[in-house]
Amino acid sequence: MPWSGFHTKMIAALGCAWILDGLEITVASSITPVLTRSDTLGLSSSEAGLIATVYLVGQVTGALFFGRMADRFGRRKLFLLTFGVYLFGSGLTALTYGQGPGWDAFLYMTRFIAGTGIGGEYAAINSAIQEMMPARFRGRVDLLVNGTYWAGAMVGTVAELVILSSFDDAVAWRIGFLLGPVLGFSVLFVRRHLPESPRWLIMNGREAEAEAAIARIESAVRAHGKKLPPVEDKDAIEISESAHSTYVTLLRVLFRRYPKRAVLASTLMITQSFLYNAIFFTYTLVLTKFYGVSDKDAPMYLLAFAAGNLLGPIILGPLFDIVGRRWMIAGTYLFSGCALGVTATLFVADVLTATTQTAAWCIIFFFASAGASSGYLTAGEIFPLEVRGKAIALFFAIGQAAGATGPYFYGWLIGDGTERGRLYIGFLVGAVIMIIGGLAETFLGVDAERKSLESVAMPLSVVRTSVDAARRRTVEKLKKPGDPPTAAPGGTPEAPGGAPDPTLEVPDRTAPAPSDSKPDKPLGTPSGSSGPPNASGSSSDDDDDPDPPGGEPHADTPAV
Repeated sequence: MPWSGFHTKMIAALGCAWILDGLEITVASSITPVLTRSDTLGLSSSEAGLIATVYLVGQVTGALFFGRMADRFGRRKLFLLTFGVYLFGSGLTALTYGQGPGWDAFLYMTRFIAGTGIGGEYAAINSAIQEMMPARFRGRVDLLVNGTYWAGAMVGTVAELVILSSFDDAVAWRIGFLLGPVLGFSVLFVRRHLPESPRWLIMNGREAEAEAAIARIESAVRAHGKKLPPVEDKDAIEISESAHSTYVTLLRVLFRRYPKRAVLASTLMITQSFLYNAIFFTYTLVLTKFYGVSDKDAPMYLLAFAAGNLLGPIILGPLFDIVGRRWMIAGTYLFSGCALGVTATLFVADVLTATTQTAAWCIIFFFASAGASSGYLTAGEIFPLEVRGKAIALFFAIGQAAGATGPYFYGWLIGDGTERGRLYIGFLVGAVIMIIGGLAETFLGVDAERKSLESVAMPLSVVRTSVDAARRRTVEKLKKPGDPPTAAPGGTPEAPGGAPDPTLEVPDRTAPAPSDSKPDKPLGTPSGSSGPPNASGSSSDDDDDPDPPGGEPHADTPAV
């Protein structure tokens, strides 16, 4: 499908979540020292540090909880709900008015609520973007949206400098926590006008609503003077209304149908999360303890670091659709890992300054940022429609759980800033971890670029008859009472319900093929499979090629 204003509007409405996430984390980390003062909340250092931990736990919890809800209740309802939860939790944080155990518990509860909202956003929004973007733009859009986190980090850094210098500490920290909700409240009104994912609607038997959503998107394309490509018969599939899947269903899919893809997604998410959490949360510590940068000047270096992270997905993103997923993901992981190893050697040799160290990190994370964003892309597009939200949520949670060990580990290595050798080992560990991620993509990667999601991973509820039968069933479902029966191929009328009239002889298109001929195979069904995939995933092999014969399909959304 060609690009239209609808897709631009959708990016703007959904992508702001990551901007606010980056802003939230940056501001919260910056004002944490303020909360330890007696005229604010009077927290101890450990109690202040616990704020970030609680927020992270909330993200993991929210991803797992709302990820399942996104598959059950729809992408649209969830990206409205999760964003509302974030705004509510973050706004409540600013209302922490006193000191003592009761107010401390209130503070942690509000940070947990805000974290659950942002965690749920990862599953709902990535699912919606992947299912509603044109196939040839899906990679770059997903990277761009996830990369906007760093735009939020830049805004948060500037806001921190302005707020802390313009207001008294007792007021500044409250303004910091209110900044995200104030900026994000208007986004809810924009999101209300976005349609539900047509793929999700079809999966849940809501064909009329799916047709209306598709018609709305197509009208936006025509309004820009662009033509819609026809959907060829070979690209048509039929899916039945499926029962609501659970995490048990997802585990069956991961371990029985796509075990190698499960290893790939978890490896990409764990490796990038460990590196990012380790470097980002100790960034200022390295500058202040090893290079003598003042606390006041450290945020300026963070701006350069964030800019490199933001430019990576923007500049490299199109190549993930043009060159391909496998080589770009593997290349960005391998380059950043090797470059980190070189930088570690220069660091331990004490030949870097604060400026050159920051420049080296900007180059490393220019590539690492694009690779890290592609982890969310991979986790969503290589698994079936019915479990997509849960898959993104599960691998996000796995990555965050593993990445949470990074800041503590690197903080211990930094110590008092007198032993470069210890941190050198830590940098080498991070480099090796990123190289492992690159090698995993090299050998296990899925070439999903410019292909429909159904050709990358067939829905679990696919029903393969013939193209004609699939069309007739859909017509029967949408037909109003009193309409004439649908004619089968050759002019044969069908009895009510879509079945051929039993009094007439009609060749059975769904009957097994004769023993001397090869039966039809569903679009995207892996070779060697004896039938359509099912919820257990037992009829498919992870080693098989998921792509349909003949290469790239001609439409992004399957005809039904």
